[in-house]
Amino acid sequence: MRLTDNDFQLFGLPEAQAQDRAAIDARWKSLQAEVHPDRFASEGAAAQRVAMQWAMRVNEAYQRLRNPLARAAYLCELRGAPVQAENNTAMPAAFLMQQMEWREALDEAGDEAALEALDDDAARAEAAALEQARSLLDEVGDAPAAASQVRALMFIQRFRADIDKRLAALDA
Repeated sequence: MRLTDNDFQLFGLPEAQAQDRAAIDARWKSLQAEVHPDRFASEGAAAQRVAMQWAMRVNEAYQRLRNPLARAAYLCELRGAPVQAENNTAMPAAFLMQQMEWREALDEAGDEAALEALDDDAARAEAAALEQARSLLDEVGDAPAAASQVRALMFIQRFRADIDKRLAALDA
């Protein structure tokens, strides 16, 4: 185990989108137990600094691996197709139309039922897009197409967060 290992190597996992969340959680706990700075308290400041670096590296990897969207983006990057969401907003025309329809529906949604129905629709789209990204990464081996799916997923998650804000405003 080296600090320079990629997240999957660090956690002893296959480089794949499909992962068992319980296995990721269990491995994180095990790694944390190995590298926690408190274990090195009697070994001096230098050993504790190194342990702190390890603990931070393990936590960083855990945050990426446990989140399916972050994991997909990371896999795309490892496979030479970084998502680059900040400068690449290209989307298929059908998805752009879906975005516009969702935004209009969100603007028009006047009650909790309408917002929840919209969120259900977006949740189904999110699940389908995650499955498509998994297939592109794990079966097809098309990281550039998966990166496009990840960009779409980022939009869907932002949209669902906007729905949550509107629902919270109704409850306030």
